[in-house]
Amino acid sequence: MRGETGPDFIEALARGLDVIRAFGPNRPTMTLSEIAAASGLARPTARRMLLTLQELGYVRNNPNGFSLTPRILELGMAYIGSTSIWEIARPHLEKLVETTGESSSLAQLDGSDIVYVARVAVPKIITIAVRIGTRFPALQTSLGKVLLAALSPEELEKVLAEPSRSGINPLWKPDKAEYTRVLQEVRTKGWALTDEHLAPGIRSVAAPVRDGSGGVVAALNISVHAAETSLETLLGQYLPILLQTAAAISADWTLWQSRPEIVLTPNKS
Repeated sequence: MRGETGPDFIEALARGLDVIRAFGPNRPTMTLSEIAAASGLARPTARRMLLTLQELGYVRNNPNGFSLTPRILELGMAYIGSTSIWEIARPHLEKLVETTGESSSLAQLDGSDIVYVARVAVPKIITIAVRIGTRFPALQTSLGKVLLAALSPEELEKVLAEPSRSGINPLWKPDKAEYTRVLQEVRTKGWALTDEHLAPGIRSVAAPVRDGSGGVVAALNISVHAAETSLETLLGQYLPILLQTAAAISADWTLWQSRPEIVLTPNKS
C-alpha cells in the first residue's frame, strides 16, 4: 500500500520498479505468482509489467520462471556514471584497503537507509554480504550515522519516519533520546563508530565526504570483523588514515564539480 502521491505520480512506472525490486540474491528466478506476491501486485498486473520488461530486454523468461538480465545494470550504472563518484573514489578506496588490509565502502542516504555506491573488499567471513547497491538501516551503521548527523533536525525526523527497505532486523534499536545523543557526538567528533549495532561481528568507523560548499555528499568507512580487529586498532591506527582518505576524496570531488563545462559548437567553416 503506497502513501499519498502527487498528481504527477505515474503508477505504472512505480509498479514496474516494484517488479524489478522483487528480485534479490535469494530469489534470482521466480514464477509469476511469486513475483506478484513479492511486489504486492495483482497477478495480471505483474504479468503485464514482466512482459514489458522482457520486451525492453531487462527480464528473461526461463523454464523455471522469470529472471533479470545483465541489462538491468544499465539502470544502476546510469546513476554511478552521472555522478562520477565511483571513478573519483575508487583509487582512494583501493589505496586505503591496501594500507589497512580491511574493506572500505562509500555510501549515500536513501530515505532511512544507506545505499552502497562504491566498495573495495577483502575476503572476510562476515554475517551480512555487502555489494554495490546493498542497503542497510542508516542508524545502525557508521556510514548512516555520518549521513544522518549532517541533516537538520526537521530533515532528520522526516527521514527516520520512513520505513527501512533493507529487510534487515538490526541489533541496536535506540529511542529518540539515545540516537539524538549519538548523532550529536558524531557532529562533534566529525566521524562515527558502530560496534555490532547492525549485526554480530560487524564493527566499522566512518567519515564524511564533502563537496565544495562543505555539504556532506557521502560517507566513507572501514569495516572489520569484531573478533579480528580491536577497537584500539580501528580507532588508533585506521581512523587517522580514513580521515585523510575522506579528505582526499572530498578535494577531488570539489575539483570535479568546479571543472569548466566544454560546449561544442558546429564548425561553420
